[in-house]
Amino acid sequence: MSEPPPTRVGFGLGSNIGDKPGNIRAALRLIEERGVAQLDAVSQIYRTPPWGLKEQGDFANACALGETRLSPYELLAAVKKIEADMGREPTRRWGPRLIDVDILFLGDHTLDDPELTLPHKELFSRGFVLVPLAEIGPDLVLDGVAVAQAAAERAFDDIVLWR
Repeated sequence: MSEPPPTRVGFGLGSNIGDKPGNIRAALRLIEERGVAQLDAVSQIYRTPPWGLKEQGDFANACALGETRLSPYELLAAVKKIEADMGREPTRRWGPRLIDVDILFLGDHTLDDPELTLPHKELFSRGFVLVPLAEIGPDLVLDGVAVAQAAAERAFDDIVLWR
């Protein structure tokens, strides 16, 4: 039996505990080292205000694009294992986190269940995803929406490069 062809994948990464940019770089390294995906584009790291639960520190956020041979649920299990292995502990929704690795899209897969929604259901409402994703995927169209256009149509003045 031959292995499946590679599928385009997008990841959103965030951290607001410890060495935030370092946590993102470590997660990206593990994605490649473990064969989860072969990355070919990684955004700069952005400083973004907390979303949802406001009483916490700023986040570092980035996006990455690449190719994977994993199925949607294999990919989900792999990124959850990376989060756990890096030390992420369960917390309240939108609370502080050492690392968060979201699957933004996986080829043209569409899923809508409690475990996994593809494309990510909040992708177009979150500047901390749209800005870095538009940086590395200026021609990317998801669910019929151009990512760069969606990012340009909204003012994200509170999302700045990490310095």
